[in-house]
Amino acid sequence: MPNRSTDALFQLIKSLEKSEKRNFKLYVKRNSSNDSLKTIQLFDALDKMTEYDESQLLKKNKSISKTQLSNIKAALYKQILSSLRIIKDENNIDIQLHELMDHARILYNKGLYLQSLKVLKHLKDLAREHHQVTYLEQVLFFEKKIETLYITRSMRNRADQLSQESDEVTEALVLVNRLSNLALQLYSWYIQHGHARNEKDVRSIQLFFQTNLPADTLATKGFYEKLYLYQSYCWYAFIRLDFLQYYRYCQKWVDLFDQYPSMLAVETTNYIKGMHNLMGAHFDLLNHEKLAETIKKFEQFARHKLVTQNDNNRILTYQYLYTARINLYFLQGTFDKGLKMVPHLEEMLKEYGVYLDTH
Repeated sequence: MPNRSTDALFQLIKSLEKSEKRNFKLYVKRNSSNDSLKTIQLFDALDKMTEYDESQLLKKNKSISKTQLSNIKAALYKQILSSLRIIKDENNIDIQLHELMDHARILYNKGLYLQSLKVLKHLKDLAREHHQVTYLEQVLFFEKKIETLYITRSMRNRADQLSQESDEVTEALVLVNRLSNLALQLYSWYIQHGHARNEKDVRSIQLFFQTNLPADTLATKGFYEKLYLYQSYCWYAFIRLDFLQYYRYCQKWVDLFDQYPSMLAVETTNYIKGMHNLMGAHFDLLNHEKLAETIKKFEQFARHKLVTQNDNNRILTYQYLYTARINLYFLQGTFDKGLKMVPHLEEMLKEYGVYLDTH
């Protein structure tokens, strides 16, 4: 019986743009070996398939045996990821920070401690600018390691400064961790149980929320602290069917990106999710005017390169956009407009179905 299960390598190849496929071929040629011939052969074979079928794959590629297939697939998967890695995304802060950390470690291993510290200083500034607290923790750990093991004389009162910075970062991380845990657990509660069905459910979720909400959260300063705080209140209100409070915190969630504009490129998916929930809140409140207004704003955002040049963002954006449009047609009673979307939506489901949530 053919193996038609969802295959990770097949999905990865099918997700590649033409330019990425071309880049992969060039990458393999630059790093060619005898073993690369079979990986290229497998790549081309999978690229031509419309559905993964292992028996047909082996039948049409006699030079690849069933016993070899697993290893060749693993090698090909790794090569594709490596080729994608060298296509730099200048807007990806994670890649930039990782690269700087790599540079700092290389300089450290060469014994160039002051140069390493200079790179770490740049990394730290960039991480602070984009509220990447986990990177700050890594940088501080590395800086303390260098200062402890070597006499750098990089600056006076270095020990006190690093200790103070470490305490501040640790405090911020603890708060981010607690709030992100709360948001995740509330969301998980909703996924498992849905809305509160009775007073017992309401009391249970209220007790859980009040017990796990950190004190003095209204005084939170950082982007991520506020983001997870607003998300927590969103799910808390949504579970209790308090749609007005749900709307208010969805709006705070979205407005946060106006307060921290640089974070839109860093946390694009969270912005998309926030807009999705905001449009959902307008629908729940039967506010078709606000829903139409927010859809228009989201349509403009859908043309942004943060969406058009990122598969994940593009798929999520259109998924949420079409859901919101259907909801708007429902509120307005313009069902004929909704029906006109059906053929297009069916095509989208065929093309992107593997990437969508199963629910």
